[in-house]
Amino acid sequence: MKTPIKILHIDSNHPLLWEQLQEAGFVNHEDFVSTKEQIEAKIQDYQGIVIRSRFKIDKTFLDKATSLQFIARVGAGLESIDYDYASSRGIHLIAAPEGNRNAVGEHTLAMLLSLMNNLNKANSEIKLGQWNRESNRGQELDGKTVCIIGYGNMGKAFAKKLRGFEVKVLFYDILPNVADENAQQVSLEELQEKADVLSLHIPWTPETDKMVNTGFINGFDKPFWFINTSRGKNVVTADLVVALKSGKILGAGLDVLEYEKLSFESLFQDQNTPIAFQYLLNADNVLLSPHIAGWTFESHEQLARVIVNKIKSIYSV
Repeated sequence: MKTPIKILHIDSNHPLLWEQLQEAGFVNHEDFVSTKEQIEAKIQDYQGIVIRSRFKIDKTFLDKATSLQFIARVGAGLESIDYDYASSRGIHLIAAPEGNRNAVGEHTLAMLLSLMNNLNKANSEIKLGQWNRESNRGQELDGKTVCIIGYGNMGKAFAKKLRGFEVKVLFYDILPNVADENAQQVSLEELQEKADVLSLHIPWTPETDKMVNTGFINGFDKPFWFINTSRGKNVVTADLVVALKSGKILGAGLDVLEYEKLSFESLFQDQNTPIAFQYLLNADNVLLSPHIAGWTFESHEQLARVIVNKIKSIYSV
């Protein structure tokens, strides 16, 4: 690396990322407060960007980034970046799904077990002075068919966590022949026929947007437990609520919601609480968390490590 590569850090991350890039000869600058427009005014000076999800990197931004060689997103997905346009410009796009896949796998399993054993409901009742045993009788995971849609880093990590249970693990993925020793690849139709549990591990794309809707849910032969640790906009919340009310979905663990802002740092686009979300807040068989499935102390460091290594590999001799 002869000419120093200047990198603009638009979001804060684990200090390891900054330190190791600096040790490797990169020049780091940070700007966590300027608006998108203010950053566009100076982005032509930088060869690299490190971002989480603060704002969308669109065509307007990319047209001003005339020296840009790479964009590194410290996270699993690239939906906040105009992927096709950036690629057409020869810009390297870097994500780090390897960095938080274990965290997502553990969180998904934790949500599922908590739902099936009424742990959240029972905990709340006891704290209100109620000791209800029969109404909190749970269901065991053993003997169930657990189905996964999306068998990339996250889906594989969840399947690996299930190895200690006597369950059948099936998955559907748009890519052929991606099975491993932990799960069997099947058609979507077979998955819908056999599922007792469904867990989403897919990106948010035009193909997956609003994928889980009434038609999709009614395509399942049996009532099922539903977990979403992928992206909120893959699910039509109002349709999910209808299925929860009817018993078609036995319970839902949602780490992500369609009402989240793009940055994932806040929930609503405005101050109005959607009716469907109000139902989720009051439902005993719904478990919510604030987009933290991949947000552990360990993954914080590991995400940074993966990003550093990928940036360095671009400029390796």
